Amino acid sequence: MQEARSAVVIEDDDDICALLATVLEQAGFVVHTASTGLHGLNLVREQNPLVTTLDVNMPGMDGFETARRIRAISPTYLVMLSARGEEIDTLQGLEAGADDYITKPFRTRELRARIDAMLRRPRNHVLAPDPDPMPAAATDAPGWVEHRGLRLNRLMRIATVDGSELELTRSEFEILAALLASGRRVLGKSDLALMLRGERHSGVEFVSESDARAIEVHMANLRRKLGETASRPRWIETVRGVGYRLTAG
Repeated sequence: MQEARSAVVIEDDDDICALLATVLEQAGFVVHTASTGLHGLNLVREQNPLVTTLDVNMPGMDGFETARRIRAISPTYLVMLSARGEEIDTLQGLEAGADDYITKPFRTRELRARIDAMLRRPRNHVLAPDPDPMPAAATDAPGWVEHRGLRLNRLMRIATVDGSELELTRSEFEILAALLASGRRVLGKSDLALMLRGERHSGVEFVSESDARAIEVHMANLRRKLGETASRPRWIETVRGVGYRLTAG
């Protein structure tokens, strides 16, 4: 018998909480709800959910701080929801560790589609690096790709730069893996957004401005963690008006 999947909803509005719980239950989850960040953090610790939805505006500890604390202890797929749709709010949410940021009011069909896309992606998440150095034998295992001292193993869910393990969110890891797999072929923002949703171009998909902006934020965070800038890239260069690709070898 398949083990039930767990989800946590952290939302102080009773109506929205009930709606989110219904959407997740229809997707096959056992749902646990909380109305405060602290209660939600404790639920994540206890239930080890596959998916967590998190409101930004809550009494006490707000969603951004709650997201940072959740990300420190859990690989849960974290979706932040807020009526605040400004770019700075999206930036704060993604920097706090959210994998996705959806503005209210949201369409339940869109939320369900994003959850379904998430389920087609590996659950494992790259958390904080182990303080102990990686054994040399591990870096000799199959599945590694490398570019100028940047190494990534998709099966092991590990990325390193000059031997030091990177602390990446799930989305940052997937973007980096896609770029390493593509080499000098340019990947557009829409390509990367669809990839994160588990979709491919067929000519009918819709990629919103917020999706494209989220890719820009993920890329800025990834570059910061790599220690490079867009103007002086060591690994990832921007092709203006097109997208991103690896630098020349």
